Amino acid sequence: MKKIDLNTEANLKRAAYNTRRHFLKSCMSGMGAIAFNQILAGSVFGKSSTKVGELSGPHYPAKAKNVIFLHMAGAPSQLELFDYKPELAKLDGKICPPSLLEGKRFAFIKGQPKILGPQATFQQYGQSGAMVSNYLPEFSKMVDEVAFLKAMYTEEFNHAPAQLLMQTGSPRLGRPAMGSWVTYGLGSENDNLPAFIVLVSGSVPSAGKSIWGSGFLPTVYQGVQCRSIGEPVLFLDNPIGVDSMLRQESVNVINKINELEYQESRDPEILTRISQYELAFKMQTSVPEVMDIKDEPEWIHELYGTEPGKESFANNCLLARRLVEKGVRFVQLFDRRWDTHGVGPGNGVGSGLKRACTAIDKPISALLKDLKQRGLLEETLVVWGGEFGRTPMMEARTGKGYDGRDHHPDAFTMWMAGGGTKPGVSIGETDELGFMGIKDRTHVHDFQATILHLLGLNHEKLTYAFQGRDFRLTDVHGKVISKVCN
Repeated sequence: MKKIDLNTEANLKRAAYNTRRHFLKSCMSGMGAIAFNQILAGSVFGKSSTKVGELSGPHYPAKAKNVIFLHMAGAPSQLELFDYKPELAKLDGKICPPSLLEGKRFAFIKGQPKILGPQATFQQYGQSGAMVSNYLPEFSKMVDEVAFLKAMYTEEFNHAPAQLLMQTGSPRLGRPAMGSWVTYGLGSENDNLPAFIVLVSGSVPSAGKSIWGSGFLPTVYQGVQCRSIGEPVLFLDNPIGVDSMLRQESVNVINKINELEYQESRDPEILTRISQYELAFKMQTSVPEVMDIKDEPEWIHELYGTEPGKESFANNCLLARRLVEKGVRFVQLFDRRWDTHGVGPGNGVGSGLKRACTAIDKPISALLKDLKQRGLLEETLVVWGGEFGRTPMMEARTGKGYDGRDHHPDAFTMWMAGGGTKPGVSIGETDELGFMGIKDRTHVHDFQATILHLLGLNHEKLTYAFQGRDFRLTDVHGKVISKVCN
């Protein structure tokens, strides 16, 4: 092979032309497309000298190093899981008082619906005496590790805007995801893996992939979606005819060109492109290794209920533990099976919600146990919840026997565990029907501010200048929930 003189800029560009064209042509529809737009946040935060505007570190000592966010897309009913209301059971089937409906907006309820009593049975568990329904028998054994927030509220009552608000701080498109903000603030602990990884069971949530996008932040902070079955990232392998050495040479030459372009234009997205090429190359080894759960011992598979080679929420929970072990800063799990309107038989808060809980009960319990036994729970913040709650009244679309609940922004339950939170506490209280929070109400922005606080970030100082003003995850709202912090 003819040796090419790379001493001059002109020769460098000529030498790279065919290599770069071949590399992009072979990879743009697969690994290249992902690497260019998603596989970001590796060496750019590590040993590489290339920086893309991240902060120097936390604002104060952090309690948590990593986050695992378990988002139950579709909004589970708090009234069948954690918020037991005896009065609701007494009023089952009664016409809803007009006072509850006055001035309220609902997605589907019209007229005067009937009250729907709890479709599950409840019992107290643990030293904390937390009330948990029979839908979550395994999780009920872990309640003393958990801090419940029982008076959460939001302004959004449709799925996509509410999911956007929960994950990006705004109900409109274009804002960075929480994981992007955290990565922007803290960077990565692993040069060979993205700092922000997304795992999905079921279909993508209603708000789409924008809920792990970087918004107006540089794209180096965008979440990377990995798969729990098959290739973790599509087309991560080299194209036919390209071996590891040629790939490394290609990346080196292309990045030299990009560095020259950056010196001329100072466009920060060029630095992103450089880091993407570097990380994509490193991920060819690191990602398949960390995403392969087959080497876990049998007792771990039994603990989680995992099935290697299949796509499942259980597999994703085990992957989340493996990822935080490797230093991934923010792991986001989305599970879409929670929209319990009751349209069609078996899809309400009775059998439908119970079926959904069966899929997540054992894996979530296992995740908490596994993190604790490895000494990781103290530094890993685990959060669980949906985008809003469910109404105490039924939707009444199909008449007698109907067990669907409508969207409800005014009261729902989320929980946090590990990562500097107080275990075994319950914060917030709703009224006797679970309709409104009456004590220690917690807004979505308060929840976000608390997550950042536990990571050592001040939510009011974690800002990014865009279109003439400083933006932040919590917009202009939010306060840290001090009662949940140790």
